[in-house]
Amino acid sequence: MSARRTSLIGALLAMLGPISMSIYTPAMPELVRAFLTTPSEVKLTLSVYFGGFALAQLVAGPFSDAFGRKSATLAFLGINLAGSLACAFAPDIDTLIFGRMIQGIGASVGITVARAIVRDQFTGAEASRIMNLIGIMLAIGPAMAPALGGLALAAFGWRSIFFLLMGFSLMTMLAILVYLRETTVPDRTRARPGRLLRAYAEILRDGRFLAAVGVLGGAIGALYAQSTMLSFILIDRVGLSPTAFGLSMLMQSGFYFLGSVVLRLTARWTGGERAVQIGLLACGLGGVMILASVHLLTPSLLSIMVPVAFSAFGIAFLTPHMTTVALQSFPHIAGSASAMLGFIQMGCGFLGGLAASFVGTPLDAFGAIIPTMLFAAVVSYLAFQAQTRRQVLDPPAA
Repeated sequence: MSARRTSLIGALLAMLGPISMSIYTPAMPELVRAFLTTPSEVKLTLSVYFGGFALAQLVAGPFSDAFGRKSATLAFLGINLAGSLACAFAPDIDTLIFGRMIQGIGASVGITVARAIVRDQFTGAEASRIMNLIGIMLAIGPAMAPALGGLALAAFGWRSIFFLLMGFSLMTMLAILVYLRETTVPDRTRARPGRLLRAYAEILRDGRFLAAVGVLGGAIGALYAQSTMLSFILIDRVGLSPTAFGLSMLMQSGFYFLGSVVLRLTARWTGGERAVQIGLLACGLGGVMILASVHLLTPSLLSIMVPVAFSAFGIAFLTPHMTTVALQSFPHIAGSASAMLGFIQMGCGFLGGLAASFVGTPLDAFGAIIPTMLFAAVVSYLAFQAQTRRQVLDPPAA
């Protein structure tokens, strides 16, 4: 496929997970009242989504290697559609929690196959450019999703949000049927447990891969983790309406979009390692700003969202190059490598969200967990540089 078609299909697939998550966040406080339950149980609907998404990637990636990108994608999109259906008609919080887990399992194929089809066809700077273009388009959907979710909630109630997700799943399935061309040679032996375990062992022995994924897990995982906290902070503590909360999330996605555009326009001067360093500088400063805003200022829209926007800008800078270098050593098992990358990345978001339920109020959790994850991304990059120097001085035997 052409770079443009790969970018468009990759962006559509990559949006599946974030939209399934972010369109729903304005309804979380409302669900506490609708099901006469507690905020902790409603937060669990996000945590199980993260867990299903993270674990299922370990299956979705190898399945796309074994049975082809197209077949695996359509199968998992069908699972995602079933999960949305279960959520839309959920009679109680337990059914909603189960439906969200199924949604996460189905959505796991999106980012896994999006990365894999890029790695199947492109390498180096060209792959980074496509990942950057995917990032630009990826920012648009999640940017609009919370606002759309807030409007649907106000006009038609919380169930309408899941009907919208069903429509998005059906649209994506149609696009895959019509436009996705197979980019790998399917090999069903790759789905055998023994071969699968050997592939993952090969990936996890690569110290450079682990360090690169540590950068992505800390930074992008922070975006996922804070989604379990922001709605309760901005709606219950600051006093925003669900619709206003949805609009406020445009600051996060908008600055991610801005960072992606700036990176693309300045790629000649800020590409590769320099882009990562600029991004991590912004993430580190964002972490410091979060600490200051939580502990020194009265919570407000700007005191919470300005640091979030600042770190989102930095994450847009570091993601394309770190994703490319993480996958470059595994052209023969691109789906499995992409799956492990996504598992660790999403797993960090899951653990961050889970930790939030044990750290006092959502505001306290936000001020403790998110800076820690952003600072961990910076430390992981130092480890990545050390691994890179070690490979240059002592390359692996042929």
